[in-house]
Amino acid sequence: MPNRRDLANAIRALSMDAVEAAKSGHPGAPMGMADIAEVLWNDFLRHNPANPRWVNRDRFVLSNGHGSMLLYSLLHLSGYDMPIEQIKAFRQLHSKTAGHPEAHEHPAIETTTGPLGQGLANAVGMALAEKVLAARFNRDGLNIVDHNTYVFLGDGCLMEGISHEVCSLAGTLKLGKLIALYDDNGISIDGNVRGWFTDDTRARFESYGWEVITGVDGHNAEAIKAAIVSAALDPDKPTLICCRTTIGFGAPTKAGKESAHGAPLGKDEIAGAREALGWPHAPFVVPDEIYEAWNANAKGGRWESEWNALFARYEQAHPELAAEFKRRLARELPADFGANALAYAHKLQAEGPVVASRKASQMALEAFGPLLPELIGGSADLAHSNLTLWKGSKNVNTAGGEGNYVYYGVREFGMSAIANGLALHGGFVPYDATFLVFSDYARNAVRMSALIPAQAIHVYTHDSIGLGEDGPTHQPVEHLAALRYIPNNPVWRPCDTVETAMAWRHAIERKAGPSCLVFSRQNLPHQLRTEQQLLDIERGGYVLLDPLNAKVELILIATGSEVGMTMDAARVLDGEGIGVRVVSMPCTQIFDAQPIEWREGVLPSWCRARVAIEAGVSDFWRKYVGLDGHVIGIDRFGASAPAEKLYPYFGFTVDKIVEAARKQIGR
Repeated sequence: MPNRRDLANAIRALSMDAVEAAKSGHPGAPMGMADIAEVLWNDFLRHNPANPRWVNRDRFVLSNGHGSMLLYSLLHLSGYDMPIEQIKAFRQLHSKTAGHPEAHEHPAIETTTGPLGQGLANAVGMALAEKVLAARFNRDGLNIVDHNTYVFLGDGCLMEGISHEVCSLAGTLKLGKLIALYDDNGISIDGNVRGWFTDDTRARFESYGWEVITGVDGHNAEAIKAAIVSAALDPDKPTLICCRTTIGFGAPTKAGKESAHGAPLGKDEIAGAREALGWPHAPFVVPDEIYEAWNANAKGGRWESEWNALFARYEQAHPELAAEFKRRLARELPADFGANALAYAHKLQAEGPVVASRKASQMALEAFGPLLPELIGGSADLAHSNLTLWKGSKNVNTAGGEGNYVYYGVREFGMSAIANGLALHGGFVPYDATFLVFSDYARNAVRMSALIPAQAIHVYTHDSIGLGEDGPTHQPVEHLAALRYIPNNPVWRPCDTVETAMAWRHAIERKAGPSCLVFSRQNLPHQLRTEQQLLDIERGGYVLLDPLNAKVELILIATGSEVGMTMDAARVLDGEGIGVRVVSMPCTQIFDAQPIEWREGVLPSWCRARVAIEAGVSDFWRKYVGLDGHVIGIDRFGASAPAEKLYPYFGFTVDKIVEAARKQIGR
């Protein structure tokens, strides 16, 4: 039977060989954390390589994602579908072993990591999901939700501000099944971190309400094992285990130095490491006895079989709960949700309420929330401005199994990354909220939502200069365009209650990634629509108004709060005998994804006289109006004044639209 060090050395060898073959990568962290990983994966982690998506598996997140070869080595050695050919193809085109872990590349990769601190934040979301699901579904003696979330992290993760946001909240939420193992090697890219990282980490995390275990020898298997055992003792406290390690452990001249961090060791150094580690095998060769000792298929199969037997008893005792549990974990919406959501939109179309779209969003939550027990929301200390609370909202920290709302505090970045973790865990459709201008704080987590992809719904209110007196610090200008430029990230800016309901419906039904829902502070007029026009909202852009008795001479394109004034301008132009089409474009990305026939039908190429109207940067709209078209936008920062003063000041009036339209057709 191989000893523990031999098992850990297999990780080290595969990692340094793969980085050397790729001529790029980060060997230091995998070599330094190999002993910790060996103990965790062989003695504690409950998982099944034959079924990477087993519902009750422990979650493992590599937050210091640059050490990706650590994860790939673990998957390969423990029996997952990660063959040696993939290890040899590290960082190569179309391999499953990308430079940083990418969740879409392999089902055993829980989340995409690399931007430091975000994996830790995702892990907080996963641990929160486990806690809330357990409170909702577990019954006496039948704990069908019962697993830990383990996260590896390094100095960089703890330096990133997001770690403060999410770890503080994790302590408040009492996420006792969250266990973080800190690679305390004292080295980052620039050298010894004592020059720029002198935090009292223990005091910091204890102040958050964490249990902290310090002074663990990260190369002593028994010390690591004892620490992980201790971490499970307090059910109300997440645990940070601080493991002193040597980066690049085993490398004869680079161990403990920044030179081991982010570059291949080189052939001579690798040869020396093989000798120092007692690993005489050729590159990418692992002895059979090492593979046999690592392979987790047998015990993983037993764990899943035991759970299946437990769930069978649960299903017999609680058939309705079991059916609901299976539905939610399969990410299947209630069968009648789509029809009910559409019926709600029709009801709004008939009633025509005139409210701010942020209020329309809350109305949609009131309508959809009772239909969707998987919906879990939250706001960054702006619930009463974002209007994210609905009558069924209950605090996850006090409501047990009924909890469905997270009070995130002023933590925009952390909130968005936690929402990604909630989505990734399964069983929830999360939404979060802040002002649109503060999407800047959250933007990298939104980008990760799209990249992973994770079905997180990001709600942004106070969407323009229309928020008024708070002034330019709070008035988003470039933010709509910035969010729209993120691939796989539909941004909805609805013009009334009906478009708002349809935007929420689309976001809830969209499983392929996130959605951004952008809402106004000010009231918006209701727009008249036919049955077909209501259905056309789902196309992202559609004809809201066409001339009754004239040929289309001019197209006006608008979104959100500018649709109302655009419709008023169209009526003025119609009175002058000008044939005007108004296109409402609540989601440009969805419109762009439509067949060419649809796009040509809405924006026919033969009609080049076009004006786009949106209270945001103008350049974004050039692809729709062309260089010969006109955009009424805002290409400077706003000002502090009531909205009714700001709109005329910045040129957003019916008269300005009419004037621009006339110029487009030479009138």
